[in-house]
Amino acid sequence: MAVCARLCGVGQSRGCRRRQQRKGSAEAAGAAAESEPDTDPEEERIEGAPAMPKPSGACGAAGDPGASLATGGPAGAGGSGGPASASACPQAPQPPAAPARCSLLELPPELLVEIFASLPGTDLPSLAQVCTKFRRILNTDTIWRRRCREEYGVCENLRKLEITGVSCRDVYAKLLHRYRHILGLWQPDIGPYGGLLNVVVDGLFIIGWMYLPPHDPHVDDPMRFKPLFRIHLMERKSATVECMYGHKGPHNGHIQIVKKDEFSTKCNQTDHHRMSGGRQEEFRTWLREEWGRTLEDIFHEHMQELILMKFIYTSQYDNCLTYRRIYLPPRRPDDLIKPGLFKGTYGSHGLEIVMLSFHGKCAKGTKITGDPNIPAGQQTVEIDLMHRIQLPDVENLRNFNELSRIILEVREQVRQEQQQQQEGQEEGQGRARPSARECPPGPAYQKPEQPVPAPARGAEGGGGTEKSVEAVGGVPRAAPEPAPSEAGQPFVLPAGVISRNEDYPRTCRMCFYGTGLIAGHGFTSPERTPGIFILFDEDRFGFIWLELKSFSLYSRIKATFQNAEPPSPEAFDEMLKNIQSLTT
Repeated sequence: MAVCARLCGVGQSRGCRRRQQRKGSAEAAGAAAESEPDTDPEEERIEGAPAMPKPSGACGAAGDPGASLATGGPAGAGGSGGPASASACPQAPQPPAAPARCSLLELPPELLVEIFASLPGTDLPSLAQVCTKFRRILNTDTIWRRRCREEYGVCENLRKLEITGVSCRDVYAKLLHRYRHILGLWQPDIGPYGGLLNVVVDGLFIIGWMYLPPHDPHVDDPMRFKPLFRIHLMERKSATVECMYGHKGPHNGHIQIVKKDEFSTKCNQTDHHRMSGGRQEEFRTWLREEWGRTLEDIFHEHMQELILMKFIYTSQYDNCLTYRRIYLPPRRPDDLIKPGLFKGTYGSHGLEIVMLSFHGKCAKGTKITGDPNIPAGQQTVEIDLMHRIQLPDVENLRNFNELSRIILEVREQVRQEQQQQQEGQEEGQGRARPSARECPPGPAYQKPEQPVPAPARGAEGGGGTEKSVEAVGGVPRAAPEPAPSEAGQPFVLPAGVISRNEDYPRTCRMCFYGTGLIAGHGFTSPERTPGIFILFDEDRFGFIWLELKSFSLYSRIKATFQNAEPPSPEAFDEMLKNIQSLTT
């Protein structure tokens, strides 16, 4: 029981006398001559522990306090009493004492409550099947209150639930544990538009928040969000799902968990989504929420068509959607800036959400929200971290032809390396340096040699085109010791390059060659065109589309997301493939 007492953090258990049995026979015999033992040796055995066998032989009783009492005294049969008796008979080796064992059933209930409250909630149902005592103790609300707080961050005063008849165990079992699989980040299946849903525990509710970019073109403004559904308990019944779409308050909804990384929502009262003014009022309300303006404020006819098309397409779902899990990209120690989610300008499509991730010697940007030209899930930009571009001075940078010449020269260099690589593979001479398009896994970014601008032929970016601009920057990996000039190189957009936001940074750290994905309406005739990625600081980057003479600015989404880390790098790569295959 002493072992059990130490295990449970309490004092020495009453009645444990194992230390007395470990003393030598001479000391035991001397002690026996002075006093009687407090308890019978048989009473020292803990329930469930076998009795210690007594050694046999003429001197076998020398190590047993009871035997010493029987043989000690002046008239013993084996010799004189006291110490003389111990010296007359050599001491036999004593067997090791059996370890003390203690049953949890013997602990007081308050200790069991503390022990059970420290276990994961998923283990407690199995514990309740052990015995009636455990099952009765597991009805203690203190245990489940701690589980709600430590596992799901519920900081509300759960004692207030007693008024409504809902226990902490109900909250854990019927709400938090039951819907734990839908917590985290999700992408809704809304055709090419996608989206970003964050499902969180908010007080005594589970709420699905749809994250929306700020109004175009204010890329540095914080994200907006609105609730799409919520789950909570009504008295002691099962959890209630409510649809939050529309402007008439919560109403009846349904959630179905299809499989591990997929679930769907359904509104059972879609009439709550309708407005008294009909579709025209619904469209004007949606336009103010989505774009922060009225249709009369939008003078560009093509932009009006895109906005109307998105309203018609998205409103037909009536919040009956299927969601697929997405993870935040894993971070490596050699990343220059933290990967993650960014919001950026996309021409007439407004602001969209992009995920920046690193993959060996290249970086990728994957669209979380999309449009009819480049749908959500597609990789809009791939950045070659092995081909860094040195910008000219500010005066020459204003000349678009000069920037075009430098980019096209690097593109030719990449093309030659790809050709050499292919020839080397065919001839069995090994691999050449991989290009950005291959994007293989590799070591951390190392500062490559700077391409020397040669007096090559000038080249102008392609002029007018009907294809949509799509850009996401990849971010290079950091050089071990950046040169001082990398801390702030002057930057200005070349003349003739269109930008939705003129409030861009005027200094940059470094630039890399990259390719961007453009396509016609309906993702027709997709192709990659050359461009340049510009890293401004930890939270902003840009991309210049050479062919379209267009500039996109991106700013980090600084919200904190829980339950969004991938279980492994392989799981993140698999997630990227899955969301891309849905729109290919």
